[in-house]
Amino acid sequence: GISHCPARRPAPCEDSRVKTPPSPLLAGAPPTRRHGPRQVVPCSRLSPSPLSSHGAQPPAHPVSAFPRRRLMHWHPNPGVTLNTQILSEACGCAESLGGTKDGRWKTSIIFYRPMTRDGAGGAQQNLPPDVPRELLGVALHERPGLYFSILRNQRLVLQADAAFSQVMEKLQSFKARVNLNFEGFQYQLGDFCLRIGKCVPNNTETLRGIMMEVEYYPLSSIEKSRAIMVDFFDIWQETLAKKSLPGRFIHVESNFAEYGLSDHYSFQHTAVQYATCLQQLMAAVRA
Repeated sequence: GISHCPARRPAPCEDSRVKTPPSPLLAGAPPTRRHGPRQVVPCSRLSPSPLSSHGAQPPAHPVSAFPRRRLMHWHPNPGVTLNTQILSEACGCAESLGGTKDGRWKTSIIFYRPMTRDGAGGAQQNLPPDVPRELLGVALHERPGLYFSILRNQRLVLQADAAFSQVMEKLQSFKARVNLNFEGFQYQLGDFCLRIGKCVPNNTETLRGIMMEVEYYPLSSIEKSRAIMVDFFDIWQETLAKKSLPGRFIHVESNFAEYGLSDHYSFQHTAVQYATCLQQLMAAVRA
């Protein structure tokens, strides 16, 4: 279930400074244990995969059917306005760690409101108590044939065919109110895949947020991959700190158990993480 986009060579993100050598975690040595004694996943195969004339090559080791992912959002300092320069600097960090640009990606989220009797999706005070006040639709970049619906108040995540959103419109049950796209560049970095992008409303370039998706190919277990994800995040924060940007990336843990999801990672886990990430992005913008 992994999508490898064809390798492209668009203009690199701006970063004229000297590149920092890759950290031991990414270059092949075992990671430094920053959080007390624990079992760390062996990292002997984390060096970046070589390129050939056919583009970026997949990792040489077995790849999990549903690799573990972690989403992070950019939290600007108080009073600081979001801008695309932060996005460019984050891309520069991925390249300085040895990441190879591997095409573009795009995930979409749609806010739905229940249709009222007059056919609008506005006032909801007359709705029956058992009707959800909102529904989030998530279309993941690597699964265009699937559609994920999230009822946050009911803690439900459903997987359906991509035509599900059209069915809702025809049934006049829910109406799309806001369509947001997460889009940007993808980087291959050894056993990791980084997707760094912006959050913008559909058909506009108004910046609503900046986020990053980290995928670790070898493992599906959330618990077993936790240590190596934390170590990677530490390395990423240290690299980004050298640029003295007005903010930082933050990971807010989603409560998968509330949605009835197991430790074995799946696309439903990713959809729930996008809902959590979007909620945090909107809170950061309002702040």
